[in-house]
Amino acid sequence: MSHEPASPAPPAGGDPHARAAGTPPARAAAFFDLDKTVIATSAASAFARPFLSGGLLSRRAALRSAAAQLAFLLGSATEGRTERVRAQLSAMVAGWDVERVSSIVAESLQDAIGPVVYAEALDLVAEHHAAGHDVVVVSASSAELVEPIAELIGADEVIASRMGVAGGRYTGEIEFYAYGPAKARAMQDLARSRGYDLTASSAYTDSATDAPMLGAVGHAYVVNPDRALRRLADQEGWTPLVFRRHVAVAAGRRRAALRQLTGPADRDGRALGVAAALVVAAALAAWVVRAARRRHG
Repeated sequence: MSHEPASPAPPAGGDPHARAAGTPPARAAAFFDLDKTVIATSAASAFARPFLSGGLLSRRAALRSAAAQLAFLLGSATEGRTERVRAQLSAMVAGWDVERVSSIVAESLQDAIGPVVYAEALDLVAEHHAAGHDVVVVSASSAELVEPIAELIGADEVIASRMGVAGGRYTGEIEFYAYGPAKARAMQDLARSRGYDLTASSAYTDSATDAPMLGAVGHAYVVNPDRALRRLADQEGWTPLVFRRHVAVAAGRRRAALRQLTGPADRDGRALGVAAALVVAAALAAWVVRAARRRHG
């Protein structure tokens, strides 16, 4: 493994005196951010062309949203900016057919995601499973994107964003956004439900916006940190890791029974996450601009 320094799986279980007599000891879990942590790109970027060819996004829509999305991606992820982009993209995905999204993801999963999984992330998944820990993928992207990828890598649980659905189509309303502090709260809810000891658990992410997620566990790791995130990690005592190697993951590597935690609303309300739509629009816009330039010499 090439992550630096070495990251042995944290010990399972917590203080046995902290639980009522006769109840099983708490277990540890490993919480993995998805984009640029488990996979080397964003989930939405990986599915960009299938979404375009599948008719979910027009080229005009991609270009219309590109400036705002790229400004968000290149700038700091402040709360105000995040809210503005989230509202814009909620409107953009309104009317998308839920089953069509799921179908496109299933059909293109192997080609889109298989080649971009980090080998170091897979090694850690295996280490945590060997230690008896559950593996949880935590992402601001949607269940339609996150669940198949989590299943591909052998994860046990999913925390993902959700938007409202009516008549089989997205309404544009946001029912649960797995971003920032909401990730940490969802992790705490899942820990209570599954009996995890968060002080014995681990979290992995590349993003400073996931500081609440890292602060919720006893063993925090920052993946491929930039200078600002490394400074934050130094302040908080979080361990930096370097992921470099990609590995092609075959479908059916480990088919786990995934249990999704997406907030209080009906499970059928899960939908395309706003962060996923953000990167879809940006990636497609860049592709459309390049294609137009080629056509016009």
